Amino acid sequence: MKLSIVATLYQSAQYLEEFCRRAGAAASQLVDEDYEIVLVNDGSPDDSLELAVRLCELDPHVVVVDLSRNFGHHKAMMTGLAHARGEHIFLIDSDLEEEPEWLPNFSEKMARERCDVVYGVQEQRKGGIFERLSGQWFYRIFEALTGIALPENVVTARLMTRRYVDALLRHDEREVFMAGLWHITGFDQRPQTIKKHSTSETTYTFRRKMSLLVNSVTSFSNAPLIGIFYIGVTISLLAGAYTTYLLGHWLFLAKPLSGWTSVMASIWLLGGLVISFIGIVGIYLSKIFSETKRRPYTIVRQVYGKQDN
Repeated sequence: MKLSIVATLYQSAQYLEEFCRRAGAAASQLVDEDYEIVLVNDGSPDDSLELAVRLCELDPHVVVVDLSRNFGHHKAMMTGLAHARGEHIFLIDSDLEEEPEWLPNFSEKMARERCDVVYGVQEQRKGGIFERLSGQWFYRIFEALTGIALPENVVTARLMTRRYVDALLRHDEREVFMAGLWHITGFDQRPQTIKKHSTSETTYTFRRKMSLLVNSVTSFSNAPLIGIFYIGVTISLLAGAYTTYLLGHWLFLAKPLSGWTSVMASIWLLGGLVISFIGIVGIYLSKIFSETKRRPYTIVRQVYGKQDN
């Protein structure tokens, strides 16, 4: 099979028919009828699954992978890639904020530049000022803490070769951060400037972005643990210097110090630091615990419309 188009479903019922129609038309321009559309139902609470199964019955190109529950967008994408059979794989969101019609341009760029990945980059990040600024700071903080410079304002849409996807699927961690995995997999990756539409409010709230930042940083760097060591050394040196000062004051000046405020402030400061440091260590321990259990990151309940194997 020459081409696989992979998309995830979560509250996607209102877009699904148009997405499949437009994706099929774009694929036909490139490979005629030698393509498939792999839809991964990530425990969608609406009737996305029922609609996708009906489309699967009407269109032999459509394959539906139904997960047993909601596992998350990134894990669902990895599952869809694992079920894709094409020589080239086009990963895209199904909410039509990303256009299926980008596929021919991505394919032309890949053939012209002989690269393994063509990924979409927004001209300007969509959303309000808070969404744009929080997105910028996400990449800045991630790079500062991990040393990995991810491309900014990337979107899900990307065209990939078979060898790149096979290499990407070798990553077997339980906590999946796709932007990081896309980057560290390597190969020749080229950006394609696109304009992303806005059909709905983003589901990535500030809380979810902070959770994603913590997960991504602790998945790709041990910088927080190293930072704890250096902060501990600095506090120890400052405490030693201050202790020396107090001893000198007691030996040579022999007058009591009024330091209740400074003592209490120090206790609160050190107490807060200790608790936060234990929390950072706990995050890493929880990741180790999660990885050592080796639970599957998704469970497939049923596959509809698979023609071969």
